Formats: sequence, structure tokens, C-alpha cells
Amino acid sequence: MKKTIKVTALAAAAALMLGACGSAPEENSGGSDDAAKPGGDASSVKACMVSDEGGFDDKSFNQSGFEGLQRAEKELGVEIKTAESNSDADYDPNINAMIQDGCTIIIGVGFKMADQIDKAAQDNPEVNFALVDAGFESAPENGKALVFNTAEASYLAGYLSAGMSQGKVGTFLGMNIPTTAIFADGFEDGVKKYNEENGTDVGLVGWDKAAQDGMATGDFSDVGKGQTFSKQLIEQGVDIIMPVAGPVGEGALAAAKDAGEGEVTVVWVDADGFETQPEYQDFILTSVVKEIGAAVFDAIKSVVDGDFSSEAYVGNLENGGVSLAPFHNFDDKVPQELKDGVNKVREQIISGDITVETTNQP
Repeated sequence: MKKTIKVTALAAAAALMLGACGSAPEENSGGSDDAAKPGGDASSVKACMVSDEGGFDDKSFNQSGFEGLQRAEKELGVEIKTAESNSDADYDPNINAMIQDGCTIIIGVGFKMADQIDKAAQDNPEVNFALVDAGFESAPENGKALVFNTAEASYLAGYLSAGMSQGKVGTFLGMNIPTTAIFADGFEDGVKKYNEENGTDVGLVGWDKAAQDGMATGDFSDVGKGQTFSKQLIEQGVDIIMPVAGPVGEGALAAAKDAGEGEVTVVWVDADGFETQPEYQDFILTSVVKEIGAAVFDAIKSVVDGDFSSEAYVGNLENGGVSLAPFHNFDDKVPQELKDGVNKVREQIISGDITVETTNQP
């Protein structure tokens, strides 16, 4: 029996992003006459990036964006500059410093700085801006949203986790904001789909999609909180945890290690945790990956090529903007029947037979 999960997009984001849902990041066209357009001269492009809380070595969200920036420096020959934010108060000073430094394109990594980046784009039409995980409410011609429908890949992770669990899976957020809640929404729906198809009753602890409420540590920096929350989940019988909390998620990995190999596993998010967390490879079942680095690179390349566009990029399963990472060390532990089920659900999402929707963006 097919199940369609009903969803609504945020109105402001939907209006901005709808037309880009099927496009790969490199497919850009048009743009603003006022925005900077070097037109193929990489030496005249200065690509700058402002991090969210957690910094560029968070092994997750910010690091993925930074890798895209570094790739642009190496492959395109652009000049790069970065500014790390330790709190919300750092956004404006960091963005303004980049403007004063003559940056051609400024990339903000994070939903939380959406207002600051939007205002900067309005006030500085000669500079291009890109924003990871949020849209531009004012829709400036020099602003490009780089957003990801992670609910689709998280749906696969929920389906997989339900198939691997002995009875309960869990999740917690760093902060309850749209760009974290969207992971938990998809995860819950994937668990429900597995239960529906297999007559099982795997429970989810830590998130309630209908209420849009659940466990959240309140920040993206306190790893200790992540470990405490994870131990609470384990005490409730959870054996697979998906932390959606940037570096705070390392606490889940530490808790899984403390529980002992084979007892608790983790679904990492944003980057492939097997690659970014080598010391915990035996505890990472898979990862919900957002190709932030590729989207950042393509946004910068569009400036170099002179075809920067305000058309939003929406990463999904179909265009490869989001994905479920390989199972790595767990590949021989995941039954072939479950692998086939995950692949089938993936194809159903891409074909539209399953619609994964959420009240969160996009």
C-alpha cells in the first residue's frame, strides 16, 4: 500500500524556490545587471564566506560549505576569504567586513543569518550573495538561495533505521529551526513507511512531526549536551540515533562508543560522517548528505562565468543535491532485502509515487 506524506512549504520560500526544484546547481541563467559579473576572469573574483555557529571545522554543515569554497580557489583560481561566527552577534560585523574588503560574492552558511544577508544584498546591489539553507525574503536580483530538501534523504534514513533497529530509534536537534526540523520530519515519515510495509511497530523518540516539537540542545556547539541527550535516548531503549546538531552530534557518537560496539549506531547528517569522523567509523550506520560544497562551488563558478542568477537552487534526490551515504563498515550487516527496500523507496520518491513534504523549507 502506498502512502503519500502530505506537506506544505513555507510560503516565502516556496515562491522563491519552486521553479528550481529540478535543476542541478550548475544550470543557471539570467541575473542582475547591477550585480558583479566578471565574465570569465577568475582573478577578478573574490569569494568570501561567513560561517554559522560551530566554525569551519565542525565536520558537518560549515565544513561542507568551506570545502566548496576551497575547491573554487583550487579549480577556478579565485581569491577566497572567510570569517567565523561564534554567535548571532557576529553575523553583521562579519558580513560588513567582507563587503568592505571588496568581496565579489559573499556566501552565508546558515538559516540563522538570513535576515542579515538579505539586508546586505539589498544595500549592496554591486555584490553577489548566496545563502545556504534559506531564501531571500526580499528576492533581490543579486541573492541566490542554496537550499536542500533533506526530508527526502532523511526519509530513506528513517526507513533504513527502522529496518535495522530492535524497536526504537531516536533523534534530537541542535536548535528547533526549519533547517533541522526538516531532517526529523523526513526521518519520522521514513520510519512510518517501514512499519506500514512490514507490519512492524518501530518507535521514534525525540521528535513529533505533527507538533513540530522534540528534543533540542539549544545550540550547535555544546558537545556535552549532545552526549547527555544521546544517553537519555539510549536509556529509553533507542539503538539508532540521528543527531541534527552540527558538532553537537559528536556527543551521540561518543555515547554510542560508550555503549559498546554493536549496541548503538548513529546516522550522521550534512556530510558523510564516515569520512569526517574517522575515529567513529564503526558506529556510523550511514549519513544524510547535503551537497553544500557542490552548490557553493557552482554559485561561485557562475560569478566567474558571468551568469550569476537569483534563481534558487533546491537540492533533492533527483538532482543529487541530497543523498543517503554508503553504509561503509555496515554494508555487510544491512540485509539485502532492506537495501532493496531503501532503493525502491528512493525511486518512488524520485518518480513522485511517494511525496515527502514538510512544513519546513523548502
